[in-house]
Parts: sequence; structure tokens; C-alpha cells
Amino acid sequence: MKAIHITETGGPEVLNYTDVPVPTPKAGEVLVKVAASGVNFIDIYYREGRYKTDLPFIDGQEGAGTIESTGAGITGLAPGDRVAWCMILGSYAEYAIIPADRLVPVPAHLDLKLAAAVILQGMTAHYLARSAFPLKSGDTALIHAAAGGTGLLLTQMAAQAGARVIATVSTEEKAALARAAGAHDIILYTHADFESETKRLTGGRGVDVVYDSVGKTTFEKSLNVLRPRGMMVLFGGASGAVPPFDLIELSTK
Repeated sequence: MKAIHITETGGPEVLNYTDVPVPTPKAGEVLVKVAASGVNFIDIYYREGRYKTDLPFIDGQEGAGTIESTGAGITGLAPGDRVAWCMILGSYAEYAIIPADRLVPVPAHLDLKLAAAVILQGMTAHYLARSAFPLKSGDTALIHAAAGGTGLLLTQMAAQAGARVIATVSTEEKAALARAAGAHDIILYTHADFESETKRLTGGRGVDVVYDSVGKTTFEKSLNVLRPRGMMVLFGGASGAVPPFDLIELSTK
């Protein structure tokens, strides 16, 4: 089968499109014929070696397809079933081995490409909006990168919960996407300082929660726009890792 095979960590040049054997499922595992693979920032972290795994490996942690065969002890799943999964390496390939308990069924009306694109980001957004900081009517949330995959879903969930969404984006096109997803206020951070704009939009009160997937370039200012006892939810580092800082600094926020 064809796969993106990684034998050493590094830049995009370590992504090898090559032939590898079709794996055989063991007990409790399922072999899935991959219809589509999601592409996420976490794949980059594994490729670069920031997240550790044994070499060599096949990248990709999200996908959807149809079951080709099952290992011993599998019940409730059969060849031909449409399934999706996330957080299991190996989706950058024509076939992938997935533990049976990590598969979810894909309804017949849902396109497999859409299922592959939404499961990891959707579960992330759901966790952020329902568990990390459970949003409710009257809350105000600042969502960075609101036009990204997770950002758009999170914006929709926040708006559905009745929260006010202040969204940061880089272009007018992305502003339109965030607005269509339910954002109440848009900040083009390429034209305005999001810290001062957020303080202005909240009358100096600050927001109840910041959802920050950007990291290094936004972290400090994100802390500055929180209300007293607000929550900073850092769930990514698209601009780089947040550098170490003295926790005593939080006492002044």
C-alpha cells in the first residue's frame, strides 16, 4: 500500500511517499481502508519530533473509511462498516490499523471526507466549550484563530451556548467566515491590537475565557484581557511554544 512513511524527524522533506506492507489486525484491532485522512497541527509536531513516537512511523491521527477486516474478539463491527477515528497514528496511508474501541460509526448520509475532517477538531472544540470552560449564556469568550478548523467549530458551539464571541482573524475573508459561524465581534489582528480592542469591546471588564491555539505571540496579551478569575485555555502553539515565565506574574493579572 502507499503511505507517508517517516524514518527520521525533521521538516517536510522527511515525508516519504512510498510502498509499505498492508498490516494485519491483531486481537482487538480493525483494518480500515482509508477514504480520507485529516491533516492537523499535531501531525507536524510528530513529524518534527516535538511529540515522541517510535521510528519509523506513518503520520496522521485522524481519518475515516470502511472496515476491511477485523482481528480476533471483535463484536459489533464488520467489513464494510463506515467508521472514523482520531488520536491514533497511521492515517496517512491506504490502510490503517485502529483499535476497535477507538472507532465511531459514520452515518450513511455523512460523507467520509467530512467525517475525517471534523472528528479531531470537533472533539477538541466540544471539550473546550463543554469541559475546559463550560460556556453558558452571558459569558464572553475571546477565540483566537476563529476562522480555523477548530476555531470555526468552537465559535459555533459558543454561540449556540449563548455566549458572546469575540473572534480574532487575519483577513476580511476569514472575518466573514467567523461572523457566519456566530461571532459577535471581529478583531483583525493584522490591523488592530487585540488586547486594546478586547478591553474596549468589554468596557474594560475583560473576557470570561480566552481560547488560545496560537501560543507564543498571543499568550501574554491573552492573559491581560481576562477578567479577574477568568480562565486562559491554551490548546495549541501555532506561533511557537510559550516560553517559561514566573508564576508570580499571574498575581498581577
